[in-house]
Amino acid sequence: MSFIILITTFFILAQNEALPNLPPIPKDNPQTKEKIELGKMLYFDPRLSHDGTISCNSCHNVMSAGGDDSRSLSMGIRGQRGGRSAGTVFNAAFYSVQFWDGRAKSLEQQAEGPLVDPAEMGNKDHKSVVERVRKIPGYVTLFGKVFKGKDPVNLKNLTKAIASYERTLITPNSRFDLYKRGNAKALSDIERKGYETFQTVGCVTCHSGANFAGPSLPEGTGFYMKFPTFPNTKFDKKYKFSQDEGRFKVSKNKEDKHMFRVPTLRNIAHTAPYFHNGSVNSLEEAVRVMGQTQLNLELNKDQVGQIVAFLQALSGSIPEQTMPKLPAVSNQSVVDVQ
Repeated sequence: MSFIILITTFFILAQNEALPNLPPIPKDNPQTKEKIELGKMLYFDPRLSHDGTISCNSCHNVMSAGGDDSRSLSMGIRGQRGGRSAGTVFNAAFYSVQFWDGRAKSLEQQAEGPLVDPAEMGNKDHKSVVERVRKIPGYVTLFGKVFKGKDPVNLKNLTKAIASYERTLITPNSRFDLYKRGNAKALSDIERKGYETFQTVGCVTCHSGANFAGPSLPEGTGFYMKFPTFPNTKFDKKYKFSQDEGRFKVSKNKEDKHMFRVPTLRNIAHTAPYFHNGSVNSLEEAVRVMGQTQLNLELNKDQVGQIVAFLQALSGSIPEQTMPKLPAVSNQSVVDVQ
């Protein structure tokens, strides 16, 4: 009986659903039109970086179909490179933790990190970021309209606004979504075969759920998998996956060595290069890599082609974006001259 329950539970968990039209919204940060607009301005504003050159959009480009920067490693202030590839911001609102190692429990917390990362936006501390925003009269007015309190321009409200905007960046209505909602003709024969192969070889074990990133979990509870599960393969050696110890760098727990939050597969056709170090340029190669490093399988040409065809059917409707008009500062610069 216990075996039957275990198998039944596995198949319940390892399912994929259509993407919901709305992501989870935290009770302490409800969506409002004004807050979303403020968050969008902050997201696009390079003045949040130390030297005024990098915005959130620099690495997570919402004007592209991938919602990323198409780089192996993202570039921060003074041309510095980060240690990992920047993930897509599209559908990040469905993650229960953020970053490859899950070190941020929410989108709000995630927005804090790059501001003070020396290789990203490079500010010496969060206080200096808030002080700069306070020097921009238009932001002071907008924060006062969106948030209550005597001192609305603060780090907590800044990250709440950015997270609110990011929760609008979802990509529903892919061909797979239409298929799951009852349109049998939404997928081609090879795409349906690809989904079947995706399930039978075991990809769905990790890439389950509506976001193809694991089951829905409470915010702050990450869904992690070891990568590579089968180390020392030709692909591991070629692309140097095992050089990154994953979540262990954050937790210092030996059990977390090489553990990573499972990334979404939605819009994956547009998010090359692939993996945490951005070392693989093509989706076909990425599928071959996953077969060997995660499933201990050498997928044949037909299997690879089928899975790639299916993955291309996960590209959804990109939310239309327009560049925001940023609040101006008259007769001076808020960015330090260096």
